[in-house]
Amino acid sequence: MIRVNGLRKLYGSKAAIDDVSFQIGTGEIVGLLGLNGAGKSTVLKILGAMLLPTSGTAEVGGYSVENDPHEVRKLIGYLPDQPPLYDEMQVRPYLEYVARLKGLAGRAAKAAADSAIDRTNLGSVAMSPLGSLSHGYRQRAGIAQAIVHNPKVVILDEPINGLDPLQIIDMRDLINSLRQDHTVILSSHILSEITRTCDRIMIIDRGCVTAQGSERELRERIHSRQSVTVELAGGDESGISNVAARLGNLDGVTNVQTSGRIITLQTSDDNRPAIARTVVESGTSYGIGLAGLTRQDDGLESLFMKLVQSPNSGGPDAHA
Repeated sequence: MIRVNGLRKLYGSKAAIDDVSFQIGTGEIVGLLGLNGAGKSTVLKILGAMLLPTSGTAEVGGYSVENDPHEVRKLIGYLPDQPPLYDEMQVRPYLEYVARLKGLAGRAAKAAADSAIDRTNLGSVAMSPLGSLSHGYRQRAGIAQAIVHNPKVVILDEPINGLDPLQIIDMRDLINSLRQDHTVILSSHILSEITRTCDRIMIIDRGCVTAQGSERELRERIHSRQSVTVELAGGDESGISNVAARLGNLDGVTNVQTSGRIITLQTSDDNRPAIARTVVESGTSYGIGLAGLTRQDDGLESLFMKLVQSPNSGGPDAHA
């Protein structure tokens, strides 16, 4: 459904995105995850045929965003980070207006507006001015205008930004409900919501895709980076130092630290059996036993922070 290859966008001499490539299949929900200013909005604007790339290609439904922008716009529904709402209009008339802009007319436009209201649970505010709505309802209205013409692709830029916890749950359910009829691509800097909503995640840092895959695939990648804590029983400082040194010689083990009878090490593999065996074999002559062995995987949050650079360093896409 979506094909992106070598996409690059320059603002002056600075690259907002650089050599971005990915594919998204029909019916997928894919999340772009990155710090503010990483380039997420630039990617979405190009896919929405709102911004031309400097180089590279992007296709939606087989149409080029550069050569066939009008055809691309027919296929997509787009919610920018600021919902495009007319505050003086009421919800239903506004959605009918958007439906007409999308090529529907008469009863078809009214039916489309009613369907979008129903799908986004806006019935209780259907005749309220958009300017009077809470932030959560405004976000819903923004999604309603994006899906009113039943597009094949729905693009959502930070749809949960500024929502309270209950509104986030409602928005999560709404986004998941789109899976049945639409391919969805959304951006966020909130990792927990991306993992709960999306089939696949693409992590963007300074305009480059630094990792992508399902949550499971990312977790498998994370499992190669783990912290193991060894708690020893008995022994003196000399014996503990000897055990720590033996552990440091194991394949994949790095950064061994000792604090009293606690040894913490980083390992690239799940080699707890080898760690336990080494403690028992090397510790026996020093009167040292194994009291405990625990592993703590780096969470997705930790992976995210390792894959992106400091937000204080500033990026070329700070306005995106």
